[in-house]
Amino acid sequence: MSRDYQQFCGLAHALELVGGRWSLLIARDLLSGPKRFTDLRAGLPGIPTNVLSARLRELEDAGVVRRQVQPRPSSGIGYELTEYGAALEQPLIALGMWGARSMSAHRDGAFSSIHALSLGLRGMFHPDQARGRTLRYELRIDGQSLGVAIDDGALHFDKPDGSTTRVVVETDSDTMFAMLTKRLTLRAALSSGRATTEGKRTEAQQFFEIFNIDEADLIAHG
Repeated sequence: MSRDYQQFCGLAHALELVGGRWSLLIARDLLSGPKRFTDLRAGLPGIPTNVLSARLRELEDAGVVRRQVQPRPSSGIGYELTEYGAALEQPLIALGMWGARSMSAHRDGAFSSIHALSLGLRGMFHPDQARGRTLRYELRIDGQSLGVAIDDGALHFDKPDGSTTRVVVETDSDTMFAMLTKRLTLRAALSSGRATTEGKRTEAQQFFEIFNIDEADLIAHG
């Protein structure tokens, strides 16, 4: 490892393992399952190929990521989190929610990742609001799709399945963030044409009752 803080500290050691640029975003994307090198490259369009290769080697050496032959119908070598690496989920959610508190509007040219959305939804999930509900959503954000399943208080992400999806919400990342942070209501987004839905409107509204962050927790930009 090139990073050595010379401190006997768990945080310092964690930064030595995953503190390299892009490392935590690689781990974020692998939370949703194994991926080939090309899949990771597509989800991190700003990363040079040689840097992705170097970060993957570092994460392998740290015991965070391992290489595996992908089962059919996939083929070739894929990367996945080890049990140690998968334990990053809660720290990543907490760090992501901490950052979301001071996020401003979407910057021009910034890539909107479906993996970033799923991480954010993990942090904004209110299981008490989901208890007793069985719901299937497809989110279509900036041309990408994410399947969200609610099963009596449990949250799952999967590939959208038209045969089971009950509600589709289609919008852009700025509008979705505004609705999740209660800065914009679903009704206002629909009436202004910033969002569309398919399925029951009441179930679409339930989505933003189950997933949200209170605007009072956000840090205003001066």
